[in-house]
Amino acid sequence: MLRSLFVAFWLSLYVTGYAVPTAAGTDLTIGIGADVTAIDPHYHNLTPNSNVAAHIFDYLVLRDERQKPIPGLAESWRTVDPLTWEFKLRRGVKFHDGSDFTAADVIASLERVPEVPNSPLPFTVYTKQIKEMTVVDAYTIRLKTAAPYPLMPTDLTQVAIISKNARKASTEDFNSGKAAIGTGPYKLVRYAKGDRIELVRHDAYWGGKTPWEKVTLRLLPNDASRVAALLAGDVQAIEYVPTSDVARIRADKRLTVYKIIADRLIYLHMDSDRDTSPYVTDKQGKPLSRNPLKDPRVRKALSKAINRNAIVDKVMEGEAVPAGQLLADGMFGTTRNLKVEAYDPDGAKKLLTDAGYPDGFGITIHAPNNRYVNDAKIAQAVAQMLTRIGIATRVEAMPSATFFPQATDLKFSVMLLGWSSGTGEASSPLKALLATYSKDKGFGTANRGRYSNPKVDALLEEALATVDDARREAVLQRATEVAIDDTGIIPLHFQVNLWATRDGITYTPRTDENTLAHKFRPAVAK
Repeated sequence: MLRSLFVAFWLSLYVTGYAVPTAAGTDLTIGIGADVTAIDPHYHNLTPNSNVAAHIFDYLVLRDERQKPIPGLAESWRTVDPLTWEFKLRRGVKFHDGSDFTAADVIASLERVPEVPNSPLPFTVYTKQIKEMTVVDAYTIRLKTAAPYPLMPTDLTQVAIISKNARKASTEDFNSGKAAIGTGPYKLVRYAKGDRIELVRHDAYWGGKTPWEKVTLRLLPNDASRVAALLAGDVQAIEYVPTSDVARIRADKRLTVYKIIADRLIYLHMDSDRDTSPYVTDKQGKPLSRNPLKDPRVRKALSKAINRNAIVDKVMEGEAVPAGQLLADGMFGTTRNLKVEAYDPDGAKKLLTDAGYPDGFGITIHAPNNRYVNDAKIAQAVAQMLTRIGIATRVEAMPSATFFPQATDLKFSVMLLGWSSGTGEASSPLKALLATYSKDKGFGTANRGRYSNPKVDALLEEALATVDDARREAVLQRATEVAIDDTGIIPLHFQVNLWATRDGITYTPRTDENTLAHKFRPAVAK
């Protein structure tokens, strides 16, 4: 259904050539660049969590390196009628405890998603459209929607399948390992929060034995520590190679760098909903009686004040791409009508004057400092640029475990965030970031600025009910144009995904950022 992704963006891979495989059955240790908040695959819709979940659990539909849907626990799928999807399940799949995978496990998984308590960012954005589930037989299920919904297979690439016996399990049960029983290539041995995840190979995995008997995912959010571990041989691979270290790592003949442009958008979300906002003040730090971020002229002024090329060149050291919309060129739903916002501080000052803020005001940007590549540095760079046009800007950066719950609770006014389009098309960021928040519809689950535009909502709903790919893409393009023209968010840049390995180990880089142990290949002898 979806076109091939990012053909134009494959960048050079630096791979050493070998010929004959060495003995398999070794251990692999990978340095992970962001914290993992839970093993529960339905608790927090966060890429590091989902990355770990993909080792332990499986999905009805998987994604290849370019995010093209491919068979997973479902061998095939089709529409029975405009409102009904049928999935034929893979036979002979075993859970880690030896039990058989059947349709009952799929039903239990989909039913559990909306019931997970205290989720900072729920997975309901991918399940709300399901209105009825029917078990045809042990290996056939049907999912009914209220309206035609072409994205069902791509949405189900995001929902992990657990055992029906874990239907009522708590997040802590998963974290302890008690309920972490999946069908994935590895079994959970230990989750040491803030330190590591230890895994052992699932020899009965339906996809075949992986090369690694034991895998350790070391949580190393500190860039220097992660690189030092690679250089010392304490880990054999790392993700999120710091941009400042890319040249040095490339020069080391023991090491290999892999890169690809990601589907990860780095952006600013602004409180465009409340009449007063907690971190919007006058120049003296006193709260303002009205929130200037509700005015689209002010939001546009902020966007014009940001020199994206400078951020890419100086902060990201060239390892990013300036962004003017929700997805990088070549992905489904991108539009040629949107360009990267030109750096225009004079134009920004004029807009502030037109909006009634000739002397500016004050804001605080809140950001994580261990989630995205150079996240705190990006926030500081943006703050300096905004200050130059008269918006006195402070930055408060904090660990992601502290940042995300507060951002979700709407504690902030301006936030630096990132979004990875799990579905590989523009419907994902539109539905999560820019649609009016609706718990019932599963819209706006990551809309932490509570942006709302009825025109965007109407176009999105039309797109989600349009089966024809060409028509759906045209509607998604229009929805994106309306949202960006209204500055519902401020796109900054697209990350470049960077991995590094040593000792001849190879990896195929992925647009979805996932670092999957079973996709690394051991060294082969010359």
